[in-house]
Amino acid sequence: MSQEFWEKHYRAQRGGEKRANPLLVEVAEPLPPGRALDLGCGGGGDTLWLARRGWHVTAVDISRTAVERVQARTAGLDVLGEVHDLDRSFPEGTFDLISAQYFHTPYEMDRPRVLRTAAHALRPGGLLLIVDHGSTAPWSWNQDPDAHFPTPAEVADGLGLDPARWPVVRAGMPRRRATGPGGQTATVTDNVLILRRSES
Repeated sequence: MSQEFWEKHYRAQRGGEKRANPLLVEVAEPLPPGRALDLGCGGGGDTLWLARRGWHVTAVDISRTAVERVQARTAGLDVLGEVHDLDRSFPEGTFDLISAQYFHTPYEMDRPRVLRTAAHALRPGGLLLIVDHGSTAPWSWNQDPDAHFPTPAEVADGLGLDPARWPVVRAGMPRRRATGPGGQTATVTDNVLILRRSES
């Protein structure tokens, strides 16, 4: 059901180049290029932004349509596209940066387990960047007024990682003015958690 939902979602999307998520840009811009993993690559804005700056990017999504479009948009760049239901499989390799931007789905998924797997796939010194919705935008697929958006501290606690091996680099809830797919704007909250794998 999850794969069908996201296939339908991406097939319905218009073409054109997608923007990179602003928090991915903020975090990755000062970093030297390395190996990056884009979990739930979607429209490919983050993958394209990273690859243009010299990163080797593995772009992963449950939707084959999304992955194929990302590969087409990044032709000639160092990008590997892979289709994964992350509840069942995870890309091989280790990474300097793993980005999970708005890694939500309306269907059941063991998200903490997936993110723990991601943390273990970091190279020493590597960063796991988790950006979640902290509020509902007018264009969000989840319009439940009673929806609970876990805080960065709640997300970190749910991962159950050893803080000595994966210390928190940043945990915050910044607000920003966002633009939706139809051009509408709204002020939204992002829940941001960054973990670093220790060198030892």
